[in-house]
Amino acid sequence: MNEVKVHPLVSPWGRFGLYSFYIDAPEPAVVDTGIGSSPAEGMAPALEALGRRVEDIRWILLTHGHIDHVGGAYALWELTGRRAKVVIHEADAPMLRSRRAHVDEYLAGRGRYLHDPEGEARVTASAEAVISGEMEPAVLLKGGETLPLGGGVTVSAHSVPGHTPGSVAYEIDGQGSVFVGDAVQVHGAANGFPGYADPVGYRAGLEYLRDEVRPRRLYLGHPYRTADGVPYGVELDAAQAREALQGSLDIEAGVSRAAGRCLRDGLRETDSPYSPFAPVAEELGYTGDPALEPSPFFTSMHGYRTHHSKNS
Repeated sequence: MNEVKVHPLVSPWGRFGLYSFYIDAPEPAVVDTGIGSSPAEGMAPALEALGRRVEDIRWILLTHGHIDHVGGAYALWELTGRRAKVVIHEADAPMLRSRRAHVDEYLAGRGRYLHDPEGEARVTASAEAVISGEMEPAVLLKGGETLPLGGGVTVSAHSVPGHTPGSVAYEIDGQGSVFVGDAVQVHGAANGFPGYADPVGYRAGLEYLRDEVRPRRLYLGHPYRTADGVPYGVELDAAQAREALQGSLDIEAGVSRAAGRCLRDGLRETDSPYSPFAPVAEELGYTGDPALEPSPFFTSMHGYRTHHSKNS
C-alpha cells in the first residue's frame, strides 16, 4: 500500500495558528477542526488549492475537547452535507455536546486561581463566539478502536489521557504517522509552560507513545517549543519525535519536583500572580503571564494539587 499523504491545514486565531491535518485516504479524514470560522476560511481554500473538496471529507477525528480543536467541528460537518462521521473520546464528548462544559471546566480548574470576576462571562462569550455548534458525535472512543478510511487504510485510536481526560492519538496504521493534538507539550507553546489536567496521565501517555507507539512521523497540535524556546513546527520526523517525547517527559519531571515541594510545604496565598504556586514559578524560572488563556500554569498546578490531595 502506498503511503497516505498528510497535509497540514492552518487557520489563524489571535496569537495562535490553529492546525488541522487532512488525511488523503479514499474516505478522507480531517484531524481537529480549529474554531468555528476555520473550516470555511482556512480548510476549504487550502483543500481547494490541493485539488481536494471539503465536501468529500468523511471522517472528522478530534484529538480532544478543547475549544480550539472542536470549535469548528459542527461547521465542518455541515460543509460535508452532514455526511462525515465525527469522532471523539467519550471522556471529552461533553465538550462537543455543550458550550457550557467549557465554562464548567474553567470554573473547576484554572478559574479558581485567576480571581477574575469577569472570567466566567469571558469564557462563556468565547464559547458562544468560536464554537460553531453543539452536537452529538457519531463515534465515541474508549481507546483501541480501528477506523476504516477505505482502500485498506485504517487509523488506530490510542487513549493518551493527561492534557484532557479524553485525549486521543490517531495513528495511520502501517506508516507510523501519529496525530497527538496537545498530548505532547514539550516546553509549551506561546505561554512557555506545558499544560495538562492530569500530570500522572500525561506522563503515562508520553511513555506509551515513546515506548509502544514509537511514531515515525509525529504531528503536533501547535508548534510546541523545546526547552530552549525554539518552536518545533508541527511535523516531526522520527528523531525529532523521540526528542520531543523525551523532552516532554524531562520537563514534566522538573515541574513535578517543584510542584511536589510546594505542595508538601503547604500552599500560601500571596500577592504574586502565581499564587498560591509562586515557589514553583520561582524554582522553574517561569516568568510568563499566568492569566493568558489557556493558562497552562494554573491548569497543570491544579492537576498536581488534585493528585497530591488524593494521595495524602
